[in-house]
Amino acid sequence: MGIISLDPAVQVILIPVIIFALSFHEFSHGWMAHRYGDPTAKNAGRLTLNPMAHLDVFGSMALYFMGFGWAKPVPVDPRYLANPKKDMMRIALAGPVSNLILAFISGILLSVLLRMGIIGSQSPLIMVLIMSLQINLVLAIFNFIPIPPLDGSRILEGMVPNKYHNELAKFEYYGPRVLFGLILISMFTGFNIFSVIISPIMSVFLKLFTFGIY
Repeated sequence: MGIISLDPAVQVILIPVIIFALSFHEFSHGWMAHRYGDPTAKNAGRLTLNPMAHLDVFGSMALYFMGFGWAKPVPVDPRYLANPKKDMMRIALAGPVSNLILAFISGILLSVLLRMGIIGSQSPLIMVLIMSLQINLVLAIFNFIPIPPLDGSRILEGMVPNKYHNELAKFEYYGPRVLFGLILISMFTGFNIFSVIISPIMSVFLKLFTFGIY
């Protein structure tokens, strides 16, 4: 599911789109945490769109070359939260939802510009919107996967009854190892496991967000 292209023009556009998508994702986590009373992200300088505060080199490269990726996790202290279980779920949800919002805006603008014929389909703006649509959808769907430490695991934890806490704790321990193993398999075998999950869902959202023109 790699999104890398040999076209120099695409290369120039792709990098800032990736940087903004990742930064906005992490900013949204921090903003939501602050909204529910946790100042940790703010105190750590993470309530900003400055990419230097958010980017993880390996995660950025993974998104660039393999089509999925991540940034440095925003610190959250549940002790500040009135309802830690539900509030943590909302904080986790803010990240992928923010990328869905960016993808939706990109899709709407892309659809309007192409249908009205305002600019050519090969213009830089159209390329930016296509990249933004794709990158943000990939980030949203990937982070909804319920494997720790992805956001989906926190969302799942907020939905599962407390009686399953011990099972979830074990999953929390082994999840990062499972995720890293899947990443390594995708890197060294050429079979992108995440593409099997992401691509069909992404196809639906591409049509939905562009009103069928994509």
